[in-house]
Amino acid sequence: MSASDHEIISVDTPFRGFFRIDRYRLRHRRFTGDWTPELEREIFVRGHAAGVIPYDPKLDRVLVVEQFRTPALVAGRPSPLTLEVPAGIIPKGETPEDVARRELQEEAGLTAKELIPLYTFMPSPGGCSETVWLYAALVDLSNAGGLAGVADEDEDIRIVVMDFDDAFARMLRGEIDNAISIMSLQWLALNRPRLRKA
Repeated sequence: MSASDHEIISVDTPFRGFFRIDRYRLRHRRFTGDWTPELEREIFVRGHAAGVIPYDPKLDRVLVVEQFRTPALVAGRPSPLTLEVPAGIIPKGETPEDVARRELQEEAGLTAKELIPLYTFMPSPGGCSETVWLYAALVDLSNAGGLAGVADEDEDIRIVVMDFDDAFARMLRGEIDNAISIMSLQWLALNRPRLRKA
């Protein structure tokens, strides 16, 4: 589809808070060649993000962070405390890799020996403009643990280090139930023999 196959008629912002909702009026060419009627679509604009799964190939352990998430509470998940890989919104002037390294330090107190790009994807293209850059960080987890987070961002984070097999089993049981963590663990399942050998 080229630029001549869609037309944005208007954009307004009915809500602006920590996140933003934009309302688009637009139309686009159908697969049959004719045009849709004017459509109205609300888009959740939350910015782009980067996430990173810390992995210690020597110990075969991963690190996730546990924190309270209001959407998990509202969605009726088993617990509002989620197990996630470190992640954050990409501010203007920073690259996805910058954010992955910064979040690794802020949320886990770690520095990557190597940062491996995994995927770039849209978690929910039907309603959200967010794109996520996902990485694996090779790290030393022998002394990792405790509490972390940036105080002026009201972060309250517990660092959880576990054997890869335990993390993967927890994912299969639905205890690790967010997309970037699931994708990270599935990537590790496919690639950890190579990482451990190297």
